[in-house]
Amino acid sequence: SIMKLALELIILLPLLGAIINALCGKYFPRRLSEALACAVIWGSFAAALAAFRAYTGPVSVEIASWLADFDFSAPLTLYIDPLSLALILMITFVCGLIHLYSVAYMGADPGHVRYFALLNLFVAAMLLLVLAENLPLLYMGWEGVGFCSYALIGFWYQEEKNADAGRKAFIVTRVGDVAFGIAIVWLFQLCGTESIVALNGMGSSLQPWKITAIGLLLLFGAAGKSAQAPLMVWLPDAMAGPTPVSAQIHAATMVTAGVYLLLRLFPLISLSPAVLAAIAVTGAVTAFYGASCALVQRDLKRILAYSTISQIGFMMLGVGAGGISAATFHLLVHAFFKALLFLGAGCVITAMHHEQDIYRMGGLRKSLPRTFYPFLIGALCLAGFPLTGGFFSKDSILAAVWGHGGQLYGVLYGVGLLTAFLTAFYTFRTVWLVFGGEQPAERSTAKVSPLMEFILVPLALLGLGGGLLNLPPLFGSGLLDAFLAPLNGSPAAHLSHGTELLLLSIASCLALTGIAAAWYYYGGSRRQQRLAEAEAPVSGAEAFLLHGWYVDDLYRLLFIRPYVYLARFLWERVDERGIDNSIDRLASLLGRGGSLLGSWTCGRVSLYLLSFAAGAALLIGWMAWLVFSGGG
Repeated sequence: SIMKLALELIILLPLLGAIINALCGKYFPRRLSEALACAVIWGSFAAALAAFRAYTGPVSVEIASWLADFDFSAPLTLYIDPLSLALILMITFVCGLIHLYSVAYMGADPGHVRYFALLNLFVAAMLLLVLAENLPLLYMGWEGVGFCSYALIGFWYQEEKNADAGRKAFIVTRVGDVAFGIAIVWLFQLCGTESIVALNGMGSSLQPWKITAIGLLLLFGAAGKSAQAPLMVWLPDAMAGPTPVSAQIHAATMVTAGVYLLLRLFPLISLSPAVLAAIAVTGAVTAFYGASCALVQRDLKRILAYSTISQIGFMMLGVGAGGISAATFHLLVHAFFKALLFLGAGCVITAMHHEQDIYRMGGLRKSLPRTFYPFLIGALCLAGFPLTGGFFSKDSILAAVWGHGGQLYGVLYGVGLLTAFLTAFYTFRTVWLVFGGEQPAERSTAKVSPLMEFILVPLALLGLGGGLLNLPPLFGSGLLDAFLAPLNGSPAAHLSHGTELLLLSIASCLALTGIAAAWYYYGGSRRQQRLAEAEAPVSGAEAFLLHGWYVDDLYRLLFIRPYVYLARFLWERVDERGIDNSIDRLASLLGRGGSLLGSWTCGRVSLYLLSFAAGAALLIGWMAWLVFSGGG
């Protein structure tokens, strides 16, 4: 059937592209390997469109059996439903654009074959994760994106800090993966199946505490992949890789995987209010954490990294409030405008000869107008400017939190509003500093490839018009709400139009206030004053936020130092002194014994006679003792 073919092609094409480029890419002309890498992703997008056209209802397609001889089977089965369909369309489209952008961005890089092979593999792993029908298969994709992110963050591994960043991403996400792995095994032990659809229907037969425990394990796993508290430390460092990689990790692949996992298993975990509350609190705390840290960052890509942590926090908050379609809506719109912002940042960094400090930029709206306008649109979406896609998606999450009711969610709604204000502020701080003012005299701008600037346009249009995907009930019914309706076991509370209008206006006011505050603080004549202040060393609250609340240092103190100390103790005391020394002593003892015996065979006749006499005396003595003791 068309559906089966489409689903197979969606995953196999990027995988094939990765394999061919990895094995034969170095023999191809440069253009061929680039064309191959881009073609397979767009082919995958075409297959996703075909699947969308052929879609009539949820379908499972078994491609092959896997692990079938054991007590449990986890066949290679792909499952398509509204959620995975929405995601594969977004992933293939955004990644297709990022691949095209990479062709220009990585133009002169000697490692382009490795780069494109990994980028293709990354997409294949993410698509496998999204389409998997059972948890072991999903876990395979989950680990796949983990590996690819490690390899791409540390892509320029010749510099040690890049390799360290890749390793850090790998290890921190592994911590979450262990929790997710335990949850998978435990679910199998309890339910006897690994099929996600079956598991979602079995929740009511499990004991509540078990659902809570499994839900918390899944949340911890998702927190690792999606850089949520307490495992968010890897994402700011993930900026070490090439910019298109950052765009792909933050927008389409990797960090949305954790949110997707919770959405996928929502019917199961939503049976435990404690788990939903934990997800919502994690989301709100992380959203605030990311936004507060982004306020003072100076590195353009780090600002965007912290904003991703913050926006994923919003999605988590939406899941925790039971707003599945709100979270999915934000996930999709965020993918468009975050990819746009990262690719725009890539254009800026290229033009500024790889300078990333926003205090050393300025006036770029004149020299890079074709980057400025799309970037501005992305910034408006991120800030939640009224009528952009980001405004509607963020508002739908806040409305879901408000509609949930209860004291806890009331507080979380307040945190969400505060975060929305901070977001508007730091976003436009970046815009004013990078594009406003005059260009520093000593800085010249390099030429940016027209291809790179062209890619920004479709993303900007999607970001602006993304709101149309799911307008609030006030403006009629949302497309995405209706599309995702089969998933919503319990639809989020419906608000009256008056309440909704009020919530929309509060959100609008906050976004506009944030933008105005940023202009007041960083725009116009005050710009020079800020630039002068930036020369001074940071201290107090600013240093606290600049270093990400010192979470890294806390972990260094709590985990890394004791671990290093333990390792050193085992190495120096136990291994070197204990084990090595005892073996050395045994060897020297045997050596001494051997040389003692060896000294008897030195060739002196007198010594031989003496030994002979002593031996004979011993023998006679022994025989005499036998005779007398036996006879006595």
